[in-house]
Amino acid sequence: MEQILSKLTIKVFHMDEVVIGDQNIVTSQGKLQVCPVWFVDNEFIDHVDIKIISPDDHSMTVTSVMDVTPISTKVLGKLGEGVTHTLTGVYVMMTGADVNGAPCAAFGACQGVLSEVISFDKAGTPSGDDYIIHFDITFKDKMAMERRAVTEAHKQCDAFMQIFREQMKLFKGDECTERHTYVDKYVPGRKNVVMIRQVAGQGAMYDNYILPKEPFGASGGNSIIDLGCMPVMLTPNEYRDGAIRSMQ
Repeated sequence: MEQILSKLTIKVFHMDEVVIGDQNIVTSQGKLQVCPVWFVDNEFIDHVDIKIISPDDHSMTVTSVMDVTPISTKVLGKLGEGVTHTLTGVYVMMTGADVNGAPCAAFGACQGVLSEVISFDKAGTPSGDDYIIHFDITFKDKMAMERRAVTEAHKQCDAFMQIFREQMKLFKGDECTERHTYVDKYVPGRKNVVMIRQVAGQGAMYDNYILPKEPFGASGGNSIIDLGCMPVMLTPNEYRDGAIRSMQ
């Protein structure tokens, strides 16, 4: 007898308008407003600039890209099951360099013209028609290569995204623009398929967080470095639901 191991429903809310304003607000009717002011007071980060990059502005120059992340939140259940609300039409992009311009990358830094450092319209990247919320971090002198500083930068960006997540939790599910349900089943006699993916765990620039509290989040996750780079078993639905966050 087949057995349902997990069931994940992702409800999608498409953003048609992304603008700058005096508050961080998102609605289920397709509008997102970003406040460009973000205060940081710690030993690693000098300041953060927040901008909106429109689909027709990919010729701008950016510092080294640290991550590109969708905005998603758990509404019911834990990561990999229950209900998740996610936004389309907008992504959050983290970039970073120190006050002297040194990029936040040990090797393979990807600063430059945006259209040349991001391959748009690929799996895991924004489409050419998406808005990008640019969370640009300026580290203090020589801090861009410190693991603690990189982790703090991700947590600052995660705190910024959490403002929108808390509002998204209150969206009415029947107002979604798309709905996708994924059922993970055990079927006796059917071959089980295992996908092995090696995620990085090397110093400050090559860390990954596993199973954070929120999809693609930083808070509550486990560093693959702190886990000794040992194997971690994830279900297909945990993977779909944002169980891995790149901390590069």
